[in-house]
Amino acid sequence: MTTAAIIVAAGRGQRAGGGTPKQWRHLAGRRVADWTIDRFRGQVDHIVLVLSKEDAPAWEEFESADLILAEGGSDRAGSVRSGLSALNGMNVTRVLIHDVARPCVSTEIIDAVLAALDNFPGAAPGLAVTDALWTASDTMVTGTQDRSGLHAAQTPQGFHYDAIVAAHTAHPGGSADDVEVARAAGLDVCIVPGDTDNLKITRPEDFARAERILGTDMDVRLGNGYDVHRFGDGDHVILCGIKVPHNRSLQGHSDADVGMHAVTDAIYGALAQGDIGQHFPPSDPQWKGAASEIFLRHAVELAGQMGYRISNVDCTLVCEYPKVGPHAAAMQTEMAKIMELRQDQISVKATTSERLGFTGRGEGIASIATACLVKS
Repeated sequence: MTTAAIIVAAGRGQRAGGGTPKQWRHLAGRRVADWTIDRFRGQVDHIVLVLSKEDAPAWEEFESADLILAEGGSDRAGSVRSGLSALNGMNVTRVLIHDVARPCVSTEIIDAVLAALDNFPGAAPGLAVTDALWTASDTMVTGTQDRSGLHAAQTPQGFHYDAIVAAHTAHPGGSADDVEVARAAGLDVCIVPGDTDNLKITRPEDFARAERILGTDMDVRLGNGYDVHRFGDGDHVILCGIKVPHNRSLQGHSDADVGMHAVTDAIYGALAQGDIGQHFPPSDPQWKGAASEIFLRHAVELAGQMGYRISNVDCTLVCEYPKVGPHAAAMQTEMAKIMELRQDQISVKATTSERLGFTGRGEGIASIATACLVKS
């Protein structure tokens, strides 16, 4: 069986505030849409992201990702039909339809919906209503409502692909969700247990609650790096990828970029993957004079392979000379480019050792770096 997920992300989400559609607002260091997409990676064979034609930057960004893109319709049902059409001819047998504004959905819910589709043409998570229900007029209670048998609907809502395509084709429109469409076509829909954490971000205060939920799932790692290189003959030094004029050069097996070495070791340290010397032994002649960005790129790629993203890096260069300040912005830009991060995720700064020790005597340069990695 081939499974797919359709993530509906074409809405404008203005009730959530912020002036930006809620799927593109940041939540616990990432955008809402990024969290939601990642929840389905490895769970299904294909992911369809339904986008508004107004979100041009998102189209450009995600067309190079391993996603199928579809244009949103005039309403939610139209967007779902567009997502279903994008899967036509791909031999999909089961499809999950999910709101992008539910970034906290668990793998357990996704698995439960898929498992239920082995026995039913439709399945969806629901929460039994336990609170008393009132009817109201403005701010006044006008009566009570029996809550027996009532469930609060959640997503993903899963269906046999051909059945939900036929149901949407036959439906006149105006449905609350895809379960309503399915039932109108006579499909049985099984309720699997929902989760109170699987909230739909609707109001501004929902962001704080979602951030607390996602925070409990985050694996945050810190790594420290420290490196030293002595001065020798030369007319420049390489610091954080930038050639800085100086009356001496740093000595080392590679290009002796002390700042980049410290950052690289900080990433390896956060991953518990040793240090540069273990991955690029100085005894191996192929690394003699090598550009240090080779080492840094390897550390960054290794982090990605292990499921981590780099949140930020802080690098401090310790020396009396050369003066780092005039070159710090260029170093920040270069490091961000190599690591494929934003510039505001990279800090490069310098300090002296008040003329104490080997750095104070001008015998070399030291560097200390810290890297923060996050796995969700």
